[in-house]
Parts: sequence; structure tokens; C-alpha cells
Amino acid sequence: MIYVRLVGGLGNQLFQYACARAMALRHGVDVVLDTRELARGAAHAIYGLDRFAISARIGADAELPPARGQILRYALWRAGLMRPRFLREKGLALNPAVLAAPDDTYLHGYFQSEGYFRDQAATIRDELRFRAAPEGENARWLDHIGAEARAVSLHVRRGDYVGSAKGQAVHGTCDAAYYVRAVEEIGRRTGIEPLLFVFSDDPAWARENLAPGAEMVVLDHNSAAAGAEDLRLMAACRHHIIANSSFSWWGAWRNPSPEKVVIAPSRWFADPGLHNPDICPPEWVRI
Repeated sequence: MIYVRLVGGLGNQLFQYACARAMALRHGVDVVLDTRELARGAAHAIYGLDRFAISARIGADAELPPARGQILRYALWRAGLMRPRFLREKGLALNPAVLAAPDDTYLHGYFQSEGYFRDQAATIRDELRFRAAPEGENARWLDHIGAEARAVSLHVRRGDYVGSAKGQAVHGTCDAAYYVRAVEEIGRRTGIEPLLFVFSDDPAWARENLAPGAEMVVLDHNSAAAGAEDLRLMAACRHHIIANSSFSWWGAWRNPSPEKVVIAPSRWFADPGLHNPDICPPEWVRI
């Protein structure tokens, strides 16, 4: 078995699953998800992988490593004296030790790089198809976006990035000027006049502050609980402008087109001490 701790929002959970699933495929074993940390997480840390056709199951308490409340057993496990083998991500860049990890490993980290699962990308992308067909407004918008040759997704992440001093210090946000430059770059590289489909956890801010120099439609019909539907709509666009957010990272990555252009911010973290050189696939454009 490969075990993985899920923590954070849907974008983080997708990275954690993809890393664990790729490792499991290499070893010919199954994936067990540890969801216990989600109960202690932020409001947006809700289990969301059930919307996708993933190949994994949520572990029962009896088969998972000791919980934090079991102080002695937990300490023994973290010290490497109990199975499964604990493997914590070191730093933010791609960790070679993770790629070389054996079966019966418990993964602890964010694993934010396609490098962890690039060799299994076709399988991962297939398993991240939605279990259920879209309904109502989502079905209508999916048809509309799919028929629009100029469709470009644009994601604005604010929420916890601006709602706390820590969020501002660690992550920061992409300003309106970034989106102007990104739209210009999309136009230059594709030769189209982009039609922007804007997704945001703060759609009012997007309407009031974005002037990207292209026609835009702000899609705000999905609640936070239905955020995965925004991922479906993003992936249907031809090209993508993402924020410094794992959520829109996956909106762009799930688009399988080799012709897509993805624009991403060159600075992913506001904190100058944080840097992940492997966050974006090499073919994506950083500005």
C-alpha cells in the first residue's frame, strides 16, 4: 500500500492523490487516503476527491498509522519504528527521495509538481474525470465554453490569501496588472482575441477591479461546496491564465490539449524565503 495524508483544499488534495497514485502504479499496489487531518484544517479543507473517478479508498482508523492523540505510538511511528514508513516532503521543490520511495510508504506533504506523476499522467488525467455529468447551469456553460474557440479561463484567488496576515505574508495575490500582461501574452501567442471566463472566490472584486483588455464573463453560480464544478469548466477552455493557486493549476492541467497556452505568475509566494522551481510544467509560460 501507499498511504497519503490529505490536507488543505481540493487543489492540494489533487496533488497529494496524484503523487501517491503514481507511486502506487509503479509498485503495483493500492492507495489508502488518510483524511483525518482535514477535520482539523481550514474551512475550505473539505474532502473533495469523491467527485472524481479516483483509484483509492479512505483508510479506516485501524489500518492507518497512530493518531496524534496516541502520543507514544505516534512518536514511535514518526521515529521509524512502526510501519508504514513515514516519508515527509523536504522543501518545496521536487524531492528525488519521494520518487524512489518503496512500497508501504506514508506520504506527508504537498507534492506540488507534475514531476511526481508525469510518467503516469495519462492514467492520472483519466482518473480525474468527473463521476457525474454536469447539471443545470454547469451543463449549459460547459456546452457554451466547449463551442467557443476563444475561451480562456482566468482565475483570481483571494479568500484566505487576503483574509489573514499570514495568508498575505505567505501567498500574496496576483494584482490586476498581472492579468493585463497575461491576456496580452495569450493574444500574442495564440493570435486570438480572448474571451475570458473568470473564476474567483471573490467575484465582486474581479468585476470591480479587473480591466484585462478583453471581453470577460464572471462565472459565480457555483458555491464553495461546488467548487469542483469550476475545475470542470476551467478545463473546457482552450487556454488558461492561472493564479498562484493549486486550484487553478489543476483547472489548467486537466485540459489535455497539447495546443493549450497556460500563463502562470513567475512569483508563486509572497514570502521571499519560499520558492518551488518545479511548481509549473516547463511548457507553461511564467510572467
